[in-house]
Order: sequence, then structure tokens, then C-alpha cells
Amino acid sequence: MKVRTKAVAALAATIAAVIAVTGLVAGTGTAAQDQTVVKVALVTDTGGLNDKGFNTLAGAGLKAAQKTLGSKVETRIYITNTDAERTTNLQRAAQAGYQLVVANGVLFTYGPLDTVAPAFSDTKFLGIDVDLNAVKGKPQNIRGVQFREQEAGCLVGNIAALEVKRLAGPDIISAVGANKATAIVRFFAGYQFCAKRANPRVKVITQYANDPTFNDPAKCKATALSQIARGSKVVFQVAGGCGLGAIDAAKQKKVWAIGVDADQGFFGPHVLTSAMKGVQTAQYTASSQALLKLMASGKLKPPAK
Repeated sequence: MKVRTKAVAALAATIAAVIAVTGLVAGTGTAAQDQTVVKVALVTDTGGLNDKGFNTLAGAGLKAAQKTLGSKVETRIYITNTDAERTTNLQRAAQAGYQLVVANGVLFTYGPLDTVAPAFSDTKFLGIDVDLNAVKGKPQNIRGVQFREQEAGCLVGNIAALEVKRLAGPDIISAVGANKATAIVRFFAGYQFCAKRANPRVKVITQYANDPTFNDPAKCKATALSQIARGSKVVFQVAGGCGLGAIDAAKQKKVWAIGVDADQGFFGPHVLTSAMKGVQTAQYTASSQALLKLMASGKLKPPAK
């Protein structure tokens, strides 16, 4: 997928500012100090960079930053394939000397971050979709980034409700979530509320596929097929990699699908729209702020040898 031009420009500008401040903090302006590199690592959630959504966005933004800034920033992506690798990948990134380690996904909240962060007090951790209040012990070197998913859910709920009003038959739409993660609950709330505002006659079906991994398309496909059998003409997937099964179900049954996080229109003309989350922009704006605070404190250390 393509990262939007404005998002890339904003990303380049913010990290460039970080690089400039790094030079100031280095102090005397010797050649070695001028070459100080800002090191940022991204740890994906399960599903990897091919999930066509949450992880894909984060990876694309990081790749764009590396291309724009070249040798001034050092980046690495750690791919998480299993639940256990969330913790080990965070540890590997911290041990490798990355000054900021980005944990991409809500499931880093419960165990991985509160286990690893206290052991690496000089490393800053940023959790995407992570509520710091839910992290055990609230380690001081963690920050969380959350989104107002209800607003994106509202927009696509409005579109879905108006579209079924135009179609023949009962006005029924639906949404498939992987599980009751806070972000999904917010997406559902906005979808339902604004669908009813746009079309009071619409019936909204919301269900969870009970996929704790966010990466089991078969579960979401089965859930979406059951909704379509109940008359749903628009299926909103809010489930990461699992949700790709819901998009496939909509294609199979010739109804509308709505994507999430990224623009998922590339799956085909059956995708009505997508509730875009802007993960890449939010991730690097927050990353830049965290690094600036670190450098202002005078605690930025040279990269590990």
C-alpha cells in the first residue's frame, strides 16, 4: 500500500527535528558526535507486515522514514510470529541498543511491556493501541498511544446505513470484531450510533469472532457468513488479520465489505470504504515527541556497538 504524501512529509519533518536536536545534545560538534544515529525499532504484532492493515501501516511508515533520512536514523523491524515472541522481540530490540522501541498492538499491554520495560530502564517504549493505565506497574519508560476509533466507526456507519437504505430489502448491516479489545468496542459504538442517526430503520448486528490472536481469518469469515445469512448487506471488519476472512465472505456472497485501519479497497470493488486509522502518522509523531523528551533530559546515549 502507499503511505500518503502528507503523512510521509510530516513524518520526515518530525524525525528530522529529532536528528537536529540529537546534534545539539551531542555537544562539541566533533565528527564522531555529528554522526550520532537515532535508533528506532518496531516490534510488530502477530500477522506481520502482510496483515494488510495495522502492521502494514507501521512498517510502511518506518520504511519511508528510513528512505527519507538515510544514515541519520537507524531502524529495524522485529516480526512477531507467536504470542511468546512479543516479549522476546522487545527484549532483543532493547538489548540491541535501540533508544525507542515501538510495540505495535494492544496485546503488548498484558505482560510483554510490563515485563520488559522495568528491566531496560534506559530504553523508551511506545505502545500503539496501549492504555498505560492498563499496564501493570505503569513503568515510567512506557508511553501509550490510543485513537478515537468511534469517530472513524461513525463515518463508515453513516455510509453503510445510507447504502442499505438505497438497496432493496430490509436495512441490515453488521460488524465483525476479533475480540472485546477497547479499540474494537469503540469502533462498534461509533458504527452503531451513527448508522442509527443516518437511518433510524437500520438494524446493526455486531459480533466478536473470539480470536485472541487477531490472525485467524477462518473465524471472522464464519462470523461474517452468519451475519450475511441473517440479511446483512454491509459487513464492517474490525479484526486485523482475522478480518480479512470477513472481507472474503462479503466477496463470496456479493455484499459490501468495509475495511479497517488502512485503505483496503485494493481487495476489490466489493469494498465500499475503509475506516482509516492513520497508524503511521500517529506512531511517528508520538515517537518523535518521546525522543525529544529523552534528548532534552540529556540521557540520550550513543548507539550500542
